[in-house]
Parts: sequence; C-alpha cells; structure tokens
Amino acid sequence: MTEEATKMPVKVEGKETERAPAEWRPLANLRREIDRLFDDFHLGGWRLPIARTLFDAEPFWRGATGWGAVPAVDIAEKDKEYEIAAELPGMDDSNIDVKFADGVLTIKGEKKEEKEEKKKDYYLSERRYGSFQRSFQVPESVDADKIEAKFVNGVLTVRLPKSPEAQKNEKKIAIKKG
Repeated sequence: MTEEATKMPVKVEGKETERAPAEWRPLANLRREIDRLFDDFHLGGWRLPIARTLFDAEPFWRGATGWGAVPAVDIAEKDKEYEIAAELPGMDDSNIDVKFADGVLTIKGEKKEEKEEKKKDYYLSERRYGSFQRSFQVPESVDADKIEAKFVNGVLTVRLPKSPEAQKNEKKIAIKKG
C-alpha cells in the first residue's frame, strides 16, 4: 500500500526572523566567535579549510538527548536544485512548519505522544512532548518563489531550485599537466 505525498506550504517572510533563546553552550559560542573572526578576515574569494559550508547547519549532537534532539538531515546539491531531507518519524505534517526568510530556511516541529493503559490491577499513563528547530543558510542562487516541501512516510523533503542564472554560471575548468 502506498501513501500519498502531502504537500506542505512554505512560508516566505520578510526581514523579521525568529530566533530561539540562546542557551549557554560555551564551545558552540566559541566556535561561532572564531567563525565570525575568520569571516571578517577571509581572503578574497578563497574559503578557509575550517570555514563552514553554504548550508551552515548546527550539528545533530547539539540538541538534548531524547525527544529534545534535533532531527537528522541529508543535504544534497543536484544540477538544478538543492534538496534537504529531514527524518521525522512518527510526526504528522500538521505539526511541521517550514519557513524561508532572509536567506534562511527554518524547519520547526512539535511532537506530542500520550499513552494510557487501564487494567484490572494497574493504571499506566505516559506523555512525551518535544519540539525542534533547524535552520539552514541558503545560497543566494536559490529561487525562493519555487521552494516546495513534501512529507511522505516520516521524511520531509524540501526542494530549493536554483535560479536559471545560477545554473548557467557553472563552468568546467580544464586541468593542465604540470
């Protein structure tokens, strides 16, 4: 039995972006400050080896253990688009929010689970709640008006098409023998 794909709306917002309250993470803050320092002194168009990629994603292990952790994602660049696939098992598309604002794609979600079991000699009631948020810096070459998201079998796939100009700008460089 196949499950039909559910298309999800992607909200494009203006200059106002939501920021989660910063937690005190000394190593993450140190990394961010060092990145900023190198960004300030970056040499022309050359990327430094420790610099982050265009899709600057926070690492998976950053979140808390259990349901508070951030979901794993796969990011792929294809000829005509970028693709982000997030694993969200057990979630419903109504509890997932995808937004694009100021060059940042944000995926938010919340999961609520309740289990209640009544038997002759005992009563069991369990509740688990958790939310997550992941944000990705998106290259300027993405056509924001054509971003689309689909949710199938617990996997959210966001397609970010490249603009026609960005597709034409790619040039193969010949390698000469030394």
